[in-house]
Amino acid sequence: MSKLGTKVQLYLTANSKDYETEFNAGNVIVMDNGSGAFIHTWNVDGLTKPTDSQLDALDSDATKSENNAGIRATRKIDYGDIGEQLDEIYKDIDAWKARIKKIKDDNPKE
Repeated sequence: MSKLGTKVQLYLTANSKDYETEFNAGNVIVMDNGSGAFIHTWNVDGLTKPTDSQLDALDSDATKSENNAGIRATRKIDYGDIGEQLDEIYKDIDAWKARIKKIKDDNPKE
């Protein structure tokens, strides 16, 4: 099951709202008081607070988004420092391509 924050993010994006702007401005606050996450604050101009069923409908996409975020984080670590990669490309671009392909193959996105 995906996180409420991810489902809210997808709901905002699907309704042409920038989730970073809304979260950073404090227009949307998701909290967890120990008995589960909930939307504490919803002050998004022109968009009503999502219902549980609207959020539940986004669960599959939210799970995919969270899984892909984990994969991107793993890949980023495996890729290594960009300066080292540039040096590797300069020295042997084919070896670099093979290494990057293996990282992507070992960590496929959904």
